[in-house]
Amino acid sequence: MAENTGNKLDIRERDLFYGEFQALKQINFTLGKREIAALIGPSGCGKSTFLRALNRMNDLISGCRITGKIMLDGEDIYGGLDVTELRSRVGMVFQKPNPFSMSIFDNVAYGPRMRGPRNRAALAALVERSLVKAALWNEVKDRLKSPAVRLSGGQQQRLCIARSIAMEPEIILMDEPTSALDPIATGRIEELMVELKRDYSIVIVTHAMHQASRVSDRTAFFLLGELIEYGGTKDVFTNPRDRRTEDYISGRFG
Repeated sequence: MAENTGNKLDIRERDLFYGEFQALKQINFTLGKREIAALIGPSGCGKSTFLRALNRMNDLISGCRITGKIMLDGEDIYGGLDVTELRSRVGMVFQKPNPFSMSIFDNVAYGPRMRGPRNRAALAALVERSLVKAALWNEVKDRLKSPAVRLSGGQQQRLCIARSIAMEPEIILMDEPTSALDPIATGRIEELMVELKRDYSIVIVTHAMHQASRVSDRTAFFLLGELIEYGGTKDVFTNPRDRRTEDYISGRFG
């Protein structure tokens, strides 16, 4: 029987191993509804590993082993939950924009088409709605048949977000989604994240302290595979409980 605490995600005592190497150690983490959580920490500390496990992307890595529980609306994602269903409920946006080699329209329509037939009008409405939510519709509505690869980097990333939205997820995972973008495009994505929070829960990995402080409700600091501190973003940045968090935020290491 599913145990629902009211959170979108409940992670309990989670360990993750690559062979004999332990990449994550006894992680406890929750994510609320319509909440943005930022994951910060130095390179190689486990942030992206943690993120990928939330929709079982680590299943693709040989020798990966996970213990503990990851609960989505009270259901263990490593239990009886179908992985295809999981990845439609928990979408992913990667560090570098990765549009498919097809039209703008077909990029957004690809996932819904794979899930089953839809009539043309319903599919067109879904594509438009997804592009509107991704703040891209007004820029591409007159060229939906154009190749997606002709879009700018920032537009491509928003297209990837629209592609995720089209699957009607509950959670969107973002792995350093602005690291390859210029400051203007980065600002657009940050504004978009705040808008998307009205409908989705979001987990973002970022190396940018200012980005975490601007967009997130809660911030988690990872170090050497451990979740050192997790709390309200303002508290973590202005009054951290752990000296290691303070040292990282103040630039003493990392």
